[in-house]
Amino acid sequence: MELRNPDPGLYNHDLAPIPTEKRSWGIYNYVSLWVAMSVCIPTYMLASGLIAGGMSWSQSIGTILLGNLIVLIPMLLNAHAGAKYGIPFPVLVRASFGVRGANVPAVLRALVACGWFGIQTWIGGQAIYTMLQILWPASAQLPGGVWICFFSFWALNMLVIWRGIETIKVLEGIGAPFMLVVGLLLLFWITNKAGGFGPVLSTPSKFKTTADFIRFFIPSLTGMVGFWATVALNIPDFTRYAKSQKVQMMGQALGLPAAMTLYSFIGVAVTSASAVLFGEPIWDPVILLSRFNQPVIAFIALIALLLATLNTNVAANVVSPSNDFSNLKPSLISFRTGGLITGVLGIAMMPWKLLSDFSSYIFGWLVGYSGLLGPIAGIMITDYFLVRGRQLDVEDLYRRGGQYEYSNGVNWKAIFALGAGIVLALIGLVLPPVRWLYDYAWFVGFAVSGIVYLVLMRRE
Repeated sequence: MELRNPDPGLYNHDLAPIPTEKRSWGIYNYVSLWVAMSVCIPTYMLASGLIAGGMSWSQSIGTILLGNLIVLIPMLLNAHAGAKYGIPFPVLVRASFGVRGANVPAVLRALVACGWFGIQTWIGGQAIYTMLQILWPASAQLPGGVWICFFSFWALNMLVIWRGIETIKVLEGIGAPFMLVVGLLLLFWITNKAGGFGPVLSTPSKFKTTADFIRFFIPSLTGMVGFWATVALNIPDFTRYAKSQKVQMMGQALGLPAAMTLYSFIGVAVTSASAVLFGEPIWDPVILLSRFNQPVIAFIALIALLLATLNTNVAANVVSPSNDFSNLKPSLISFRTGGLITGVLGIAMMPWKLLSDFSSYIFGWLVGYSGLLGPIAGIMITDYFLVRGRQLDVEDLYRRGGQYEYSNGVNWKAIFALGAGIVLALIGLVLPPVRWLYDYAWFVGFAVSGIVYLVLMRRE
């Protein structure tokens, strides 16, 4: 739609609504988007981390499937406005937080994405370095080799985002089927070396009692939800290109749970096979591949891992913060500039520390930031479906003084609800008696912020 006199402080070309005639994404685009974003090393490490923590293969896969079915619900709910109005996440969130207050949730989402960008880029750099060592052993003596590979992969990510959203669409469509095939080949190759699926999947759970299992399962499930809690917020950034609601809903429902479960199974089986072959579960696939002196196999697998990491990094971790940072100052920060900011902050967040072990990855990083994003999702969904009945004034989302102006551009009721959800979700970190609140961080934050926001808005 053509906007009439939008405020320059709230509008640029990248944040503008996508006209209906320019929405070209079909079911395959959304399925391939989720396959490409799911088939990546962090997904593999998610599953392998549960195995390393003591779960059996069936417990691990069940936890991941349940987590993804849960997060699919807010994903589809937040996706609706993007497909209906053609607007991105930072514009949609103006309806609940105000045209200026929207910067608070947008920046929180962007900072989490920067952390993820750094993690993915570090993994990609390690993959390149490992591949070099296998193909050219002398490279192991190269001073600063791992850092050279890290920054080379960083530059490749920046190049893709500089070329724009259509390049991402093409990359996802080509890369998704290729990565699945290579993942399956790796699975059958390594399980064959370990003596087949029987020995690989026969390892029992290390938990002796149900209580022991539950203590590990609850924060693990929260981590599974937290894994895609980021995209559950900014999914309008992608569904604004959908041909219809039906297309984006079917594409996501078919793509997300299936792709995550399948690739997680690959991670579970390969990690279990590593325990059979090496006497210990190796949860990092880059380290695992370096154990095999098979240059051809390692080269193909690492190329696939590299492509998977690039696909996921650009789609899941750069599109949203690029829009979010652009929303801070649309007249100065474009989508491309926002991408460069994301890249710099991703390095500053020192991803090598976030990946120090599976516990830091799942219970520290994933569960921790889910306590920030769950409250935002609760407020957005409550506002769009319960407060506004799915009706938005798109013109007012891009102007000052309209119905989303609230108090000088900030809806303090939303800010208060956000703070209440975050405090209750994370308080278990400092108060051991209520540690369970942190273990359920996303769920607690979602429910508390959603309820508080609804009560405050209906008191008007």
